[in-house]
Amino acid sequence: MRGLEGVKEATYKIGDLTVNVAVASGLSNARKVLDAVKSGEKNYHLIEIMACPGGCINGGGQPLQPDYVKNREDIREKRMNALYDQDQAMTLRKSHESPVVQALYKDFFEKPNSHKSHEILHTKYVARDRF
Repeated sequence: MRGLEGVKEATYKIGDLTVNVAVASGLSNARKVLDAVKSGEKNYHLIEIMACPGGCINGGGQPLQPDYVKNREDIREKRMNALYDQDQAMTLRKSHESPVVQALYKDFFEKPNSHKSHEILHTKYVARDRF
């Protein structure tokens, strides 16, 4: 879901299934979404939480702008539009269609969803003691 809104919601119909999704941008908005789910006000099948307001396009890895630029320009929106335009112009837009990824599955993982790919690529939570 595109845009800079703090909380975005969508409903998708997949066959007979209706899927509700939400994207929360910024931790204060994440709290709102999670509280709404906890209270029973909202019901989602999938929630994406992005810590930075605006998502990664506004994250800590982005170049800092001087105040005279930030006060005049909406850098987030300009960066977002530039990334969308760049993505639209790409000939290869889906990672699973990449020849490199396909060769990796063929030559190493054997096939998508194989036991080997699951063991290497999937992660799980493991409780760890602090240092």
